[in-house]
Amino acid sequence: MSLAQTWSVALVGLEGHLVEVEADIAQGLPKTTLIGLPDASLSEARDRVRAAVVNSGERFPDRKVTIGLSPATLPKTGSHYDVAIALALLTAAGVVEPGPLRQTAIIGELGLDGRVREVRGALAMTLAAARANFERIVVPELNSGEARLVPGIEVYGVRSLRQVLALLRGTEVPDEAPPRAEPRLLSESLTRVPEVDLDDVIGQHEGRRAIEAAAAGGHHLLLHGPPGSGKTMLAERLAGLMPDLSTDDSLEVSAVHSLAGLLTSDAELVVRPPFIAPHHTASLSSLVGGGSGMPRPGAISCAHRGILFIDEAPEMHPLTLDTLRQPLESGYIEVHRSAAVAKFPARFMLVLAANPCPCGLSGTNQGICNCTPQVLARYRQRISGPIKDRLDIQRQILPAARAINDEKPESTAVVAARVQSARERQGHRYRDTGWILNSEVPGPVLRRDYPLDAASHKLLEDLYSGGRITARGFDRVVRLAWTLADLEGIAQPTVDLTHQAFQLRTGEPLTNLADTRPLS
Repeated sequence: MSLAQTWSVALVGLEGHLVEVEADIAQGLPKTTLIGLPDASLSEARDRVRAAVVNSGERFPDRKVTIGLSPATLPKTGSHYDVAIALALLTAAGVVEPGPLRQTAIIGELGLDGRVREVRGALAMTLAAARANFERIVVPELNSGEARLVPGIEVYGVRSLRQVLALLRGTEVPDEAPPRAEPRLLSESLTRVPEVDLDDVIGQHEGRRAIEAAAAGGHHLLLHGPPGSGKTMLAERLAGLMPDLSTDDSLEVSAVHSLAGLLTSDAELVVRPPFIAPHHTASLSSLVGGGSGMPRPGAISCAHRGILFIDEAPEMHPLTLDTLRQPLESGYIEVHRSAAVAKFPARFMLVLAANPCPCGLSGTNQGICNCTPQVLARYRQRISGPIKDRLDIQRQILPAARAINDEKPESTAVVAARVQSARERQGHRYRDTGWILNSEVPGPVLRRDYPLDAASHKLLEDLYSGGRITARGFDRVVRLAWTLADLEGIAQPTVDLTHQAFQLRTGEPLTNLADTRPLS
């Protein structure tokens, strides 16, 4: 046989496309041609494959070799086609029977000695192969853990090209030295939050109420106050209040993390909502995704179905922060590059923490603020109005007085149970729709199908007429009011809960509607 084919997978964002790898051996001067819009790393596969085949004890054809990647109009990027190219070539040379390869997808990079190296995005590629009804997939051994997370497809983890050939021939699989995982240079934005508990937080009743409501309804949150008041402390404990991810969400989040290179060789599904905290000096591309050629996911996609926490938010470049506007509304991000347009999921909960001014003393009783009015205005404008208008909850966090009684704060487990109950009520209410949380329901649908009572509606109409909330803010207060009602376990928001939702959004002290007594 002088013509043979194998199958691999190309990723555009998280969307997998099956790629047919064809190898043709013809008469002519020895030359290897690779066609099908390969990028630079893929074009170098000709030399990697030649060396790997020879060093695996096989003969590389000394004739004219043409390798085609179809569909030809789809840009191909990355080195994970190496093993598929080598097997197509050896099948065309008559070394391997084509039968076992017909329902097998193949991914993996080849070393010059024939070792199969790990690649990024193995989980997403395996998902694509399973959805295309492939029976088997061959992956590097270091990627076999994440690939086996996908049900309905048989996974073969291999260490070398020699092992792949032995499996195809039905001979004894040679023993190879275990592969060594490549070092992963993770930025501090992708480190995991330590195990912390909400009962570490002393006082801060309004701050605790804010993060409980945010966790229950998936609402975006701004915490502002002087340094050391507990903003970061509250934000880090927010992730512990959220329930585990559903199976579908776990697969989607795990696929994003696989493509970003965050899953280890002993990978398990990501079952907890991720907590991503990029530094305020993070670049635009690191936040939204990008890179040359085929785009890669950024921090906001790694935070999908979890929390994106930006500390010292006014110190981040305003243009970088403003790129969050579109994904905050749509729940996804499209990254346009010359090679392709990639679409990544980005339905995250945004949590911002900010000081009141550069010195941190404005509006507090901790000292005298020396910032001029012009400096204060510029500092506060670094978080733009459109971003603030998309934040459902704004809370000032002031230093709490040391506890002088024996009152023990509620633990994470106690508050998480209330959050879970509130989410179950939302799941029941939206069971026949495509939404899960109150924060996801479009405003027109919310007003039409889940209206407030007359008193609550009149309260919001008066606030809107008085210019105290925008049209977007009107809908966001309604969503937040429903979340507070779900936390209380009642069928519909009351006017008091609607007023409290307005106060949470605008940052006013939480008081009863009828008087000015603070809510404890």
